[in-house]
Amino acid sequence: MYDVIIVGAGPAGLTAGIYASRGGLKTAIVEMGMPGGQAASTEKIENYPGFSDGIGGYELMNAFHQQASAFGAEFIFEQVQRLDLKGEVKKVETDAQTIEGRAVIIAAGSKPRPLGVPGEDTFHGRGVSYCATCDGAFFRGKKVVVVGGGDAALEEGIYLTKFADQVTIVHRRQGFRAAQIAVKRAQDNPKIKFELDAVVTEILGSDHVEGVRIKNVKSGEEKEIAIDGVFVYVGTEPNAQFLEGDLDVDERGYIKTDALLRTNLPGVYAAGDIRTTPLRQVATAVGDGALAAVEVEKYLAE
Repeated sequence: MYDVIIVGAGPAGLTAGIYASRGGLKTAIVEMGMPGGQAASTEKIENYPGFSDGIGGYELMNAFHQQASAFGAEFIFEQVQRLDLKGEVKKVETDAQTIEGRAVIIAAGSKPRPLGVPGEDTFHGRGVSYCATCDGAFFRGKKVVVVGGGDAALEEGIYLTKFADQVTIVHRRQGFRAAQIAVKRAQDNPKIKFELDAVVTEILGSDHVEGVRIKNVKSGEEKEIAIDGVFVYVGTEPNAQFLEGDLDVDERGYIKTDALLRTNLPGVYAAGDIRTTPLRQVATAVGDGALAAVEVEKYLAE
């Protein structure tokens, strides 16, 4: 019987593990892959406080992992199949066993929704990115494409003009789902141009991204654009395939929490990218993980 079971070993889950195990709780962290989540696959993280020259994502997450282990957190590398959270004893069913605990922190993260076009997987990390805040500075003086028409696409497109010489926003419709103020700011920015009623059908290159092929959805006309990077903003998806109907989630499947990261079920908390949150960054995930672990301590003490 564990005091707390943490589902997911990204920045939120690892931080929760550090705080919980350091606080004397018997802690299990269940992770289906490599510790660190999306952050571990980021080549360089330049906006995490304390590293003025940046730090490799794997290096930073490995330090988190070692710190959690040093305080006594137990890692279980198995895939979670389902959760039974309604009783006083919480059960986490993996592909190999059932783990029991008195509290659960769900920190399984989210993943960018892919375009699903040829070249996307090939050039992931070599010109294809899903995070302008993370990778924008690598495209200083270059040309990039942003795919999408929501707030994230427009706001991140504007952000990228701080670095890139030219940003082309490709959107499948004439109108945007983004707030009008963001649309106006993008339209007024001399570095931004638009390809509307268009979709990216292929990402081109050899060792890295060198261009995209786009298709006009009305005329069917196709053309190639020479660029150095592609930023994809067609939405995100929570890693919530193991969740069932007990937890309250929003319309996109993200877990709803209150300000103390409590879900609608007693003893169940959500932290990081899997919950409804306005910003998905390593720094915010770390804050969530710390708060969730402290709240678990209070819950168990009561």
